[in-house]
Parts: sequence; C-alpha cells; structure tokens
Amino acid sequence: MVNENAATDDDLSATFAALADPTRRAILARLRAGETAVTELAEPFDMSLPAISKHLKVLERAGLITRSRDAQSRPCRLAADPLKRAVDWLESYRKFWEASLDRLDVLLREIQAGENRRVRGKEKK
Repeated sequence: MVNENAATDDDLSATFAALADPTRRAILARLRAGETAVTELAEPFDMSLPAISKHLKVLERAGLITRSRDAQSRPCRLAADPLKRAVDWLESYRKFWEASLDRLDVLLREIQAGENRRVRGKEKK
C-alpha cells in the first residue's frame, strides 16, 4: 500500500526532529521577533558558530527558517508553515483527548450521582 501522505509525513518528521532540540527551539523563539543575523542568534549560546550553523541547517532543511544573503551577514527568518502543519496534525489528537476526557467526566458524574443516591438511601433507613 502506498502512503499518499508520505511527503507530508516526511515534512512532519523533519519538523518534529528539528523541534526536539532545545537550542533549535530557542533559536526559533528568537526569530519570532523578526529577521536576525546568524552572529546575533549565536550570542546567547555557549557554543561555537559552526555548532550554531549546524542547528540552523537542520532548521532550514525542515523548512522552519529561511536564510538570505545581505552583504556580509546571513540573516535568518522564521518560516511558520511547517509549524502550522504540525499544529494541525496535533490538533486531531487534542480533539481525541478532549472527547475522551469529556466521556470520563460524564462517567465520573454518573458514579458520583449513584454514590449520592446510595448515601441518601442509607440515611432514610
């Protein structure tokens, strides 16, 4: 059987793999404020510029950032489309858990109502 969503699955895998690292998540958080040069992005991290570049390459391959050339610098920009696809994918699971929790809530209320009826029945005796 051929998976018609293989490209989307690969994209999601790349997105989640990129997001698995706290340094990359921190880089994305910094890029929410707008386009930032690589050297600026590297400042708060206790790692070499080549190490930051490796993280940026992972983010770029996942489509989470874009990089351009501006004279001597290589500004990076957040690309939110892969994040939107990940959120959309996760949303179906949120709906699943909400429905499950709603069913559990109904069950607990039914049990509690039964307990209350039983206690009131004992009080009347």
